[in-house]
Amino acid sequence: MKNWHIDTLAVQAGYEPKNGEPRIVPIAQSTTFKYDTAGAIADLFDLKAAGHMYSRISNPTVAVFEDKIAAMEGGVGALAVSSGQAASTISVINICQAGDHFIALATLYGGTFNLFKHSMKKWGIEVTFVDPAASPEEIKAAFKDNTKLIFGESLSNPGTDVLDFEKFVAIKNEMGVPLIVDNTFPTPILCRPIELGADIVTHSTTKYIDGHATSVGGIIIDSGNFDWTNGKFPGLTEPDDSYHGLSYTETFGKAAYIVKARVQWIRDIGCYQTPQNAFLSNLGLETLHLRMERHSENALRLAEFLDGHDKVEWVKYPMLPADSNYALCKKYLSAGSGVLTFGVKGSAQDAEKIMNSLQLAAIVVHVADVRTGVLHPASMTHRQLSSEDLEKAGITPQLIRVSVGIEKIDDIIADFKQALAQL
Repeated sequence: MKNWHIDTLAVQAGYEPKNGEPRIVPIAQSTTFKYDTAGAIADLFDLKAAGHMYSRISNPTVAVFEDKIAAMEGGVGALAVSSGQAASTISVINICQAGDHFIALATLYGGTFNLFKHSMKKWGIEVTFVDPAASPEEIKAAFKDNTKLIFGESLSNPGTDVLDFEKFVAIKNEMGVPLIVDNTFPTPILCRPIELGADIVTHSTTKYIDGHATSVGGIIIDSGNFDWTNGKFPGLTEPDDSYHGLSYTETFGKAAYIVKARVQWIRDIGCYQTPQNAFLSNLGLETLHLRMERHSENALRLAEFLDGHDKVEWVKYPMLPADSNYALCKKYLSAGSGVLTFGVKGSAQDAEKIMNSLQLAAIVVHVADVRTGVLHPASMTHRQLSSEDLEKAGITPQLIRVSVGIEKIDDIIADFKQALAQL
């Protein structure tokens, strides 16, 4: 299986039915699992044996989904959770506690930005946001003695800025902390962060992985490559009293991080993905490679159309040769994904008029499914950000985010053409 192409892994990985078993992954709609002896269950709770003890922590259907994405991203294990926000949260608090600090890119999705800046501050975890274009020296200057990680997006939402993997991997290696990368927009089809040096990968599976706007979810993938025994991560190396003094690194080796996330945080918080959502998201994975190709082709065609329109001031899409991210996109991504942004010549009211005039593209608080949708980040997903934070994230009042679907591109372009004509 390890030698299969990622397109084949998307279809085949994670589930191998035995003779006479269902060909399609069954939905294990059960909270509980039967065992023959009390000792067998005791071994599960002591982490001495593998298996499912309760669907708050693991489930056979969800496990198939986890194993498939782990194979596609090239990790040692994965943990599916209830949302992309839950994935971001668990990925950080699994190695940060009150009194700790971490670095994040200023261009993050607004929901993640608020989570890190406001909610984690209430938990005693401090964040410093850095400009992704800053020099290595400037970024390293933001580190403190208690800095535990760097968090970024492979392709930012909504700015479509491409992460400079080489720069940030070099920084995290020098500073002895892991790099966590949200890979939601490219998906493993267009970008493989672990192969580029990232240590932990997260996704909002609600987006392209599900792909049909049916299932909210998130996932965390562990590369197994980071050395947690470097003295900075006692939560992974020192005894866990809740498991009779077990050390995650000593007991689980390369899988220490992802096991701890499951048996400690999911055990206590309970934000595990449901079997039904995992089943639907796994169906999405089976066509992900086909859809990402079409999303990217359509987005490039629409970006080229908008770039040549006299009522459009600017277009941002990383596969446009004039885009500031073009070189990084060609270096790290196999295509530009399906999201672009553009600014109209005029005001926020002009942007709103265009959005209200669209007929095929819908105004939705969502992104990255088969249907074309638009959103005004400054007044919607990022409205809680201050003017200063909006500016740092590159979000202007005229900016419209377009999630380009897999419809016929001629129809998509015609819709934007008639909407722009309304100005």
